[in-house]
Amino acid sequence: MAGNSRRRGAVRKEGTKKGPTVGSGGVRRRGLEGRGATPPANQRPSHPAAKRAAKAARSQQGRQKKPEDTTELVLGRNPVVECLRAGVPATALYVALGADNDERLTEAVQIAADAGISILEVPRSDLDRMSGFTLHQGLGLQVPPYDYAHPDDLLKAAKAADAPPLLVALDNISDPRNLGAIVRSVSAFGGHGVLIPQRRSASVTAVAWRTSAGAAARLRVSRATNLTRTLKSWSDAGLQVVGLDADGDITVDELEGTGPMVVVVGSEGKGLSRLVRETCDAVVSIPMAGPTESLNASVAAGVVLAEIARQRRS
Repeated sequence: MAGNSRRRGAVRKEGTKKGPTVGSGGVRRRGLEGRGATPPANQRPSHPAAKRAAKAARSQQGRQKKPEDTTELVLGRNPVVECLRAGVPATALYVALGADNDERLTEAVQIAADAGISILEVPRSDLDRMSGFTLHQGLGLQVPPYDYAHPDDLLKAAKAADAPPLLVALDNISDPRNLGAIVRSVSAFGGHGVLIPQRRSASVTAVAWRTSAGAAARLRVSRATNLTRTLKSWSDAGLQVVGLDADGDITVDELEGTGPMVVVVGSEGKGLSRLVRETCDAVVSIPMAGPTESLNASVAAGVVLAEIARQRRS
């Protein structure tokens, strides 16, 4: 037998017997001690319940919205030039090394240099990584988060103006291009500010900056945690709350717009939400002469603001 053989490699060496041996320190005795209560199934890595819990956590994390107040990178030569022309308060212009020079690149660099914006030449691989490997054409513009005003400060500034306060609030407006166009109309027709909800609303991004044609730099935009509550407080402060909806109680021709007022603009599809509509002192509609049922939100806001400006001039 192998255990009794005297052949080399077949002899059991002393001290290799299984179990505790003299001088082992009681390793076997400690190994017999209990390990405590069994953890729940969802805390055991190899258990199906734990795998389902981890998958649900990853899914929940994926559904969470990205924070809105982040630095934005505008990509592409035309968008960058348009933002610079509009006076977007950018902090840096990134130019890829070896990028083909054309009139758009030259204009972007010239405007950035005149405005005191930092111009940084970076390797194309770095700009690829910064842009998430999307098309950038060798040009990127870094835009900081917009500095929103507090609703109380916006109302205070409107009351301090020479004309009666004229503010515009947006309800269910999710397109930043509509926001930018409305900001431009408010500035053009003598308004004093724009109010947007903090949630489920377009924010002042580079797209809104570009659409406003620089008006966002001259007109303050405020963000309300609760739009209905803010409108009620403005109503208590003496402002007439007028909603703009296709199913209005009166037409814009019947609107008296010479007093302190806040115009609430609803979206083209959803219109005004129920609570906001109940807060309004009046809901105004725009009469249509043709078969078109409704107007784009920014166009409708411009029509009403133009009528209010006409009444105030006369």
